[in-house]
Amino acid sequence: MSTELDQYKEKMNKSIDSLAGEFSAIRAGRANPHVLDKIMVDYYGQPTNLQSLANISISEARTLVIQPWEASVIKDIEKAILTSDLGLTPNNDGKAVRLTFPELTEDRRKELAKDIKKKGENAKVAVRNIRRDANDFMKKQQKANEISEDELKDAESDIQKMTDEFVSKIDAMVDEKSKEIMTV
Repeated sequence: MSTELDQYKEKMNKSIDSLAGEFSAIRAGRANPHVLDKIMVDYYGQPTNLQSLANISISEARTLVIQPWEASVIKDIEKAILTSDLGLTPNNDGKAVRLTFPELTEDRRKELAKDIKKKGENAKVAVRNIRRDANDFMKKQQKANEISEDELKDAESDIQKMTDEFVSKIDAMVDEKSKEIMTV
């Protein structure tokens, strides 16, 4: 029976991984190359992720330097950053693009903390939906006489424990990221 539950545990792990990815893209006032993970650049008519086109490094605590492999794509990189939701203005020196992250204002920190909480709630909803799917699967097995009523109760208990474990992980992630945003 645990093999059937493993697939649901794997799905819950994917929800945690997804949340971690979303959190890595939230900037906390200091330069973090992961904020550029979702930036797609129009490269010869093909949307290409920025990491494939350039070397990204941190030159100072709040400055990212993007050095493209080809100088001809600098304008396209600038355009992609300007049209993204990062809210940053790129500076182009002909060889590289520099992104300077401004200090976060108190209002912006509070706004980011709310966004972090919302993303955490969405992850919890995803985990609870997976719990519902797992419970439905076990009930179908019980109706088809593949498992007994006692096995169903045990499985539901295991599923609930697993759900509680993942929800508490999400809460810890939200608390950690919120503290990081508020104390930078």
